[in-house]
Amino acid sequence: MYRSHTCGELRESHIGQEVTLAGWVQKTRDKGFMIWVDLRDRYGITQLIFDEERTSTALIKKAQGLGREFVIQVKGKVIERESKNDNLFTGGIEILVTELEILNSSLTPPFTIEDQTDGGEDVRMKYRYLDIRRNPVRNNLMFRHKVSMEVRKYLSDQGFIDVETPYLIKSTPEGARDFVVPSRMNAGQFYALPQSPQTFKQLLMVGGMDKYFQLVKCFRDEDLRADRQPEFTQIDCEMAFVEQEDILQVFEGLTRHLLKEVNGIEVKKFPRMTYDEAMCAYGNDKPDIRFGMKFKELNDLTKHRDFKVFNDAELVVGIVIPGGAAYTRKEIDALIDWVKRPQVGALGMVYIRCNDDGTFKSSVDKFYDQDDLYQIANATEAKIGDLICILSGEKNKVRAQLSALRMEVATRMGLRKPDEFAPLWVVDFPLLEWDDETQRYHAMHHPFTSPKPGQLELLDTNPGDVKANAYDLVLNGNEIGGGSIRIHDRRTQEKMFDYLGFTPEQAKAQFGFLMDAFQYGAPPHGGLAFGLDRLVAILGGQETIRDFIAFPKNNAGRDVMIDAPATIDETQLKELSIKLDFKP
Repeated sequence: MYRSHTCGELRESHIGQEVTLAGWVQKTRDKGFMIWVDLRDRYGITQLIFDEERTSTALIKKAQGLGREFVIQVKGKVIERESKNDNLFTGGIEILVTELEILNSSLTPPFTIEDQTDGGEDVRMKYRYLDIRRNPVRNNLMFRHKVSMEVRKYLSDQGFIDVETPYLIKSTPEGARDFVVPSRMNAGQFYALPQSPQTFKQLLMVGGMDKYFQLVKCFRDEDLRADRQPEFTQIDCEMAFVEQEDILQVFEGLTRHLLKEVNGIEVKKFPRMTYDEAMCAYGNDKPDIRFGMKFKELNDLTKHRDFKVFNDAELVVGIVIPGGAAYTRKEIDALIDWVKRPQVGALGMVYIRCNDDGTFKSSVDKFYDQDDLYQIANATEAKIGDLICILSGEKNKVRAQLSALRMEVATRMGLRKPDEFAPLWVVDFPLLEWDDETQRYHAMHHPFTSPKPGQLELLDTNPGDVKANAYDLVLNGNEIGGGSIRIHDRRTQEKMFDYLGFTPEQAKAQFGFLMDAFQYGAPPHGGLAFGLDRLVAILGGQETIRDFIAFPKNNAGRDVMIDAPATIDETQLKELSIKLDFKP
């Protein structure tokens, strides 16, 4: 066998034992008469020792030839370490080596394989297999494993059945762009990789499976950012004979279970907020409620003066920065410059200082007197020493801009603590949203979401007012899961497709199989999907999912390690009946 113990296993209780270890050379220290080698594997580091009094000359010479990341096997005796290292679990012992075999040599790595590495992200992505040897990356992957296993344990204990669904499915135009796969056997036709197993899990409910789950790969050909990859993993779930409350209770339970088992934290409160309340109070539908700074709408208090910026605005809205009156003018100007960045898009920002003497100083003193400023401070619940920041403009845009400012200020103030967890349900989303470009309604979630009970008739008169029987689970300002009660009868599904601009022929061609299934006793059903990558990152105290994926893509959607995507051979193109009109 290659090893009798791992490199993180041996303790002072093993002193005197003959052992065999195998792993990678972390580093060597050669004093001439004595050589120390740190041997590393997934489990830890053990120090090896070679010295001229107890080790043969040939063995010392062999040890002197070792380089970083050489793969070696050693045999030797566990002895007490003279200079103990309290930072290592194995720091009380070392191995007096009697045999050394080099299993594989190594080139000098392009970056140091240590916790604090000298390798930039691009280099580490190219040599990801080396990056995985580092503790931070390896620990992240082991953390992901722990979360995944706890998810499986909880859902299995709740009676859910793990069922695999197909990866080669049919392309649909709704939602994000599909990744398509040409079919050689059916020339000119294409599969699509699933954006989610949505219709299949609904069909499993029609099939009587009752409770389904799957940790499943999904694919979306979208623009990328730090928390988005072209392929990602969902905790996909569906339940039959349920209402919204049933689903919320089950997945509150899952979230509590994960926080307790993975993070050692008990969370009792899962507050609920409607979509409209979230937009008015926080400017987005996934608010971070670990801190305050709620929005206060100020239209009634600002439009009685001759200030055109506010008078022409659809919405005037502000937040209070606690203690912000102490900011210097330079610091306030930096906030103004921040909101004027193209990524945020505000034209400017009005501020009001709440001075220690009870007076106010603002950037609009020319238009508003002390009484006006007092009324604004009173409405925003600002206190002495606070700073009021006000944005104005078109309602949806200004809410998004102020939300971005709120999060930025909270980050600068250290209010977004990674070890503090504040879950929240957001409910009662609009069923449909109007798209000015296409001049028609689109499903806010997906076309299989049912309207809230009693609101189906509104589709004929006020479709924009219809609320969806949908819900999102938010954790620390990130949507970690979302779902809905589904439509389960053909008539309602046909009506929904009609409002989404499908002709009956288009609806039948794309989703006829689902509507046919609804005619064979489809039960009421609903479900939810967690984004596993994002959930793991947040539980791990981070928000960048790439750090918790073994082989992630970069921001351009490329795998720089294997150089994909790539061109394919002309012969393959011919077999697939594909002719390119350009040279890649």
